[in-house]
Amino acid sequence: MNYEEARKYIDSIAAFGSKLGLENIRNLMHYLGDPQDRLKFVHVAGTNGKGSTVAFISNILMAAGYRVGIYTSPFVERFSERIKVDLEEISGDAFARLATQVKEAVDKMKEAGLNEPTEFELICAIAFLYFAEKACDICVLEVGLGGRLDATNVIDAPLLCVITPISYDHMDILGNTLEEIAAEKAGIIKSGSDVLLYPQSGNVEAVFERICEKNGAALHICTLPEGFIKADTYGVEFELEGKRYEIGLLGNYQINNAAMAVHAAGLLRDRGLRIEEEDIYKGLKNTGWRARFEILRRDPVFITDGSHNRQGMEVLKESLKLYFGDKKIILIIGILRDKEYGRMLDIILPVAKRVYTVTVPSPRTLSAIELKEEVSKRSGAEVSAIDDPKEAAKLALKEAAGSDVICACGSLYYLGELYPVIS
Repeated sequence: MNYEEARKYIDSIAAFGSKLGLENIRNLMHYLGDPQDRLKFVHVAGTNGKGSTVAFISNILMAAGYRVGIYTSPFVERFSERIKVDLEEISGDAFARLATQVKEAVDKMKEAGLNEPTEFELICAIAFLYFAEKACDICVLEVGLGGRLDATNVIDAPLLCVITPISYDHMDILGNTLEEIAAEKAGIIKSGSDVLLYPQSGNVEAVFERICEKNGAALHICTLPEGFIKADTYGVEFELEGKRYEIGLLGNYQINNAAMAVHAAGLLRDRGLRIEEEDIYKGLKNTGWRARFEILRRDPVFITDGSHNRQGMEVLKESLKLYFGDKKIILIIGILRDKEYGRMLDIILPVAKRVYTVTVPSPRTLSAIELKEEVSKRSGAEVSAIDDPKEAAKLALKEAAGSDVICACGSLYYLGELYPVIS
C-alpha cells in the first residue's frame, strides 16, 4: 500500500467503531512479533494535561541525549503528528510500509478466526513497530481512553506510570464518579513500576494508593509550584523546590504539567537514566505543544485551546483571566455531542462578549445550530452559528478590533483547520 491506500485502510476500520479491551491488540502484537517487548516506556494516563505532560517529558529525555518515541492522540493538523521519534513525524513511506505489515497480520488473524482490531489498535501497532525499528531508547505513550482496557496498555510494566488530573469525561465508558474513572486510569499500574500522581482529592488518591499497594508499585505524589515568578504572553517562569524553571507554553495550568515532568525526570534518574539538571531546564524551555492555550497571532490576539471537558474549560477561563484580566473574549466554540456541553458552556460563557458556534468535523459533533441554541439559553452575548470553522475564524478576525482577544476552544478536532486561516 502507498500512504493514501494505508490511510484509507485505517479509515475503513474506523467506520466499524471502537471497542475497549486488550485481547485484540495482544493477538495483533503477537502476530507482529511483539515489538513492544523490546522497548522501554513512560506511560501517561489521566483526563487533562496528558499531551502537554508527554511533550515536557519527551523534550527532557531528548535534551539528555536519548532517542525518544512519542505516541499521542488526537492530532491537530496532520495524522503523522501521532507517531514521532525525537519530534520528527513518521514519514508517509514508513507509515505505508508498516501499515501494510500490520494489514498482513490482521489478515492472518481473520483467517485464524480472531476478531479484527480497531482503528486505534492498528495505529498503536504501527507506532510500536516504528519505535522498535528506530531503536528508540525510551518511548512516551499517551493513553487514548481510560487506561485499563486501552490498547497502549498491551505493554509490560513501564519504567514510570504518570497520572495527570482526573476529571469527568467519557462517563458512559469509564464510570460516573471520579473514583470509578480513577480506577480505570489506574489500570496502567503494573508490578515494579514507579507511579507519579498529580495531587488529587482524598477519595481519588485513595484509589491509586490501594491499586499501587495491590500491584507492588511505588506511589509518588507530585509537588506543585506555589505560583508564578513571571507570567506574560511570551513565557512563564516558576520555582519548584528551590529551583527556577522557564517554559514557553502558556496557561496557568502548564507550570503544573511542567512540574510533573520535573518529578518524572527525577524518578527516571533513580531508575538509572542519565538526566542532568541542565537537561531538565533545556527540555522544559524548548517544549511546544499545539492548541494548548497557543497564541497564533497578536493583532488581534488569537488563541487556540483544546479544552474539551468541564475541567478544561475551568482552566481555560482561569488562564484568560490571568493574561487578559476582565476583558471580554470573542469565542469560537465547537463541542462534541457526547461531552458535558451544558456544563462546559456554563463555565466559559461568562467571559464572552461574542460567540461563533461551529460544527466539528466529526460524526459525534453537536451542530453549530444546536450549539447556538444552547449558548442563547445561557448568555446574552451575541451568537452566530457558522458551520465551517474556517469561515468562523475569518469572520471573527474581520470583526475584531486590534485590542480584542479571540479564543477558539471546545474540541481539538476542528482547531487544526484554523491554522492556515490564521497564520
